[in-house]
Amino acid sequence: MTVSSFYPPQRTLMGPGPSDVNPRVLAAMARPTIGHLDPEFVRMMDEIKELLQYAFKTKNELTLPISAPGSAGMETCFANLVEPGDKVLVCINGVFGMRMVENVTRMGGEAITVNNDWGTPVDVSQVEEALIANPEVRVLAFVHAETSTGVRSDAQALCKLAQAHNCLSIVDTVTSLAGVELQVDEWGCDAVYSGTQKCLSCPPGISPITMSEKAVAAIQARNTPVQSWFQDLSLVMGYWGGGAKRAYHHTAPVNALYGLHESLVMLQEEGLENSWQRHADMHGMLRDGAEAMGLDFLVDESCRLPQLNSICIPDGVDEAAVRSQLLNDYDLEIGAGLGALAGKVWRVGLMGQAAKATNVRLFLDAMGTALGD
Repeated sequence: MTVSSFYPPQRTLMGPGPSDVNPRVLAAMARPTIGHLDPEFVRMMDEIKELLQYAFKTKNELTLPISAPGSAGMETCFANLVEPGDKVLVCINGVFGMRMVENVTRMGGEAITVNNDWGTPVDVSQVEEALIANPEVRVLAFVHAETSTGVRSDAQALCKLAQAHNCLSIVDTVTSLAGVELQVDEWGCDAVYSGTQKCLSCPPGISPITMSEKAVAAIQARNTPVQSWFQDLSLVMGYWGGGAKRAYHHTAPVNALYGLHESLVMLQEEGLENSWQRHADMHGMLRDGAEAMGLDFLVDESCRLPQLNSICIPDGVDEAAVRSQLLNDYDLEIGAGLGALAGKVWRVGLMGQAAKATNVRLFLDAMGTALGD
């Protein structure tokens, strides 16, 4: 069999991720590859670190991009902060809370769960009760922006609870970073991970993380080695630490990091708060148009993510047929429901470069036609 070069179709990505990638980011990734220890690359690494600190609103020294997608960022946090026998309180209100439980179990920890209905935020009072009932808990883990439902939980209140009960917090911000307010230092978040393919509008494959001094101290005080050599932050920091001299750890994805650098430069140019506001404004436009068509949203507006909209499927509508029609007729991708919401919602992303009026109008026109058909 003779295989030819692959040329993907030009899509408009309005699903749960990846999001549309700006041409500036794609052009940056096409620049000449240099060595991952080249002095110029090291200089760029320092800039990425500074730009990530800006995006996370933190001064944490341990702030870096993991050379793997957001799921690896999750695993890195659990691998470094959970030891065999540790009790971890995990908040579940969607798919990714369930994945946190899986990580705890695989690290040899014991997961204690607080469960809330999908489409609702984590109940802070319920978490407080669980922490009081389980004083030996060492880590509180929760999802700030649950991608499977489009709900935002109160990260500030949850991290305050963790501090009050002498716990570390692990916070999933894969879908929230650059899309809604996130204040790592002000809120007292300890271990935070994200992904590049959501509101940063960068191709998937990189997971930014940041760790507080308290989290770093916990890593240094471990009684057992980190389960994963690749994800052992005490080793990775030898490569991503400050200064020009770096210890070789792994070959970084050079061109992918060019893309991340460019996307973060663009975020800085726009202004972080302006990015948050743009996502909110575009959600308002989408909400008004969808409700005018008689469509309902799964999540209450008080805790709804502007960048990830779960729209309830009307009775009698073939949800898969609608998604196929949008893809085939409009080159427009939206997402299906996950887990308990499979077949019940469409997930419509307004993330990063996709959060613009032309995309909202395209979606409303296409959905109106599809529902009419």
